[in-house]
Amino acid sequence: MTLSVRKMQAADRKTWDDFVLSCQEATFFHRSGWQEVIERAFGHQTCFLLAERDGKIEGILPLARIRHFYFGHSLSSLPFCVYGGIAACSDEAKIALDLEAQKMASELQVDYLEYRNVRKQHDDWPSRDLYVTFRKEIDPDVEQNMKNIPRKQRAMVRSGIKHGLQSEIDENAGRFFEVFADNMLRHGTPALPKRYFSLLFEVFGKDCEVLSVTHQGEVVSSVLSFHFRDEVLPYYAGDTVKARSLAANDFKYWELMRRSCERGIRVFDYGRSKRGTGSFDFKKNWGFEPSPLHYEYQLHRATSVPEQNPLNPKYQLFIKAWRKLPLSVANFIGPHIVKYLG
Repeated sequence: MTLSVRKMQAADRKTWDDFVLSCQEATFFHRSGWQEVIERAFGHQTCFLLAERDGKIEGILPLARIRHFYFGHSLSSLPFCVYGGIAACSDEAKIALDLEAQKMASELQVDYLEYRNVRKQHDDWPSRDLYVTFRKEIDPDVEQNMKNIPRKQRAMVRSGIKHGLQSEIDENAGRFFEVFADNMLRHGTPALPKRYFSLLFEVFGKDCEVLSVTHQGEVVSSVLSFHFRDEVLPYYAGDTVKARSLAANDFKYWELMRRSCERGIRVFDYGRSKRGTGSFDFKKNWGFEPSPLHYEYQLHRATSVPEQNPLNPKYQLFIKAWRKLPLSVANFIGPHIVKYLG
């Protein structure tokens, strides 16, 4: 039978997601629900491609197009996600999807086509050696996981316990968003809109979960995680100013690990970090080893790889000015900016 490539339709969603669960190259960010989230939260055009033979999917490639006069014009797999690119069970499907994406990028006259790969795909494409991911297996014994944390970080976790911190699972993203938005403002970065997090709950259901840490009834730290197969992925997090003195950040991730262990989850995916940042050091101090992420770019109208991240010197004045905004103003303006950053 001949292999064919086409766009995913509404009727394909279940078959698409069944393939994602069965394909070892696929991640949580390959799930079909991201199409609805990206379109409804940000209004971006998406194209989720599938390669099939005799009605059976052999490969998928979720794509989204972002266009802005200042931030550029891109076709990416997948914005707002740390992993992406082609997930396929045959080389033929991988090649067919790749060629179709390149054809689309050319026809749309984008600045660049981006694949956020876990593994390298194109040795001849420019790439960005900035991001790494941290993944580690969870021991089935709770106490052994505590012992596996390096001594200094383990002391921080115990400090949080001594401060009387408590962890709770929230039914929605309300309390999470409050600390997340405040945390983003202090870092000088626009926050994603509250409706985006509500959509994550709506679309992914029980596979999206918030754990909040409280001190004397007040939320001081919170993390929104995704569940996929036998993995937990803490993805968005926020802390209040009080969190540092209470060791709430360490306690938060320990509680997530402890609860995950008790649920039988095997892998803790600490997520993406930039090299040379506090987040990178924090995760290494937990005993996690970094693995490089291979973000690859086929340049079309662009002449160089994009540098849309807070480490870019040209954004430093913006970051300093953003920190001075009232929280209500930042939450109102921020979504109109961050939707183009992906």
